[in-house]
Amino acid sequence: MKIYSVYDKEFKPYGKVIEGYDTKELICAMKAIDMPESGVSYEPGIASLEACKIYKPLTDRAYGGMPIQIGMCWGYNTKLNCLEYHRDSEINIGVTDFILLLAKQDEIEDGKLDTSVVKAFRAPAGVMVEVYATALHYAPCQVPEEEGFRVAIVLPKGTNTLKPEYEPANEEDKWMTARNKWLIAHIEADEANQGAHVGLTGENIDIAK
Repeated sequence: MKIYSVYDKEFKPYGKVIEGYDTKELICAMKAIDMPESGVSYEPGIASLEACKIYKPLTDRAYGGMPIQIGMCWGYNTKLNCLEYHRDSEINIGVTDFILLLAKQDEIEDGKLDTSVVKAFRAPAGVMVEVYATALHYAPCQVPEEEGFRVAIVLPKGTNTLKPEYEPANEEDKWMTARNKWLIAHIEADEANQGAHVGLTGENIDIAK
């Protein structure tokens, strides 16, 4: 598949590059966190990242004064596996270049999405990338020349924590797997075996191929 840049016009329906923030201290703090032995790790909020000076500007300017969390997704990944969305934008900042596999919410039909509509976008190291609430995304992928990835994940506080308890009243209610997180999985993904809604049809994209 073609890998676009987040600076290409093709990225406009999915998000935008945000300028005017100093990410250097955050990058250093992320580098201090050890890589997992294998697979992908994720923490919604990490104290050492939230202690960085960028926390307040992100709160006040990027999220308009709303409380936020700065966590990280890091490890080794080249596959799509799942797609998720939130009710708000997510901001990503990578220690190295990384790749986002994205689709759009309006491409889901009857609870299904064909992976042929998924597009790949490369984000440069240190650049702040906003992924819109209407964009489906999941764990970043490493670029071929890097051994894994470290990507800061900025979201409203509480996102991706314990799922609220409720009785589903519609189909979308069944897709929630954590607070402010709706997810559809490919049948090959571990999440499918854990009870996630299987809604991705077609190839489970692997950019390593």
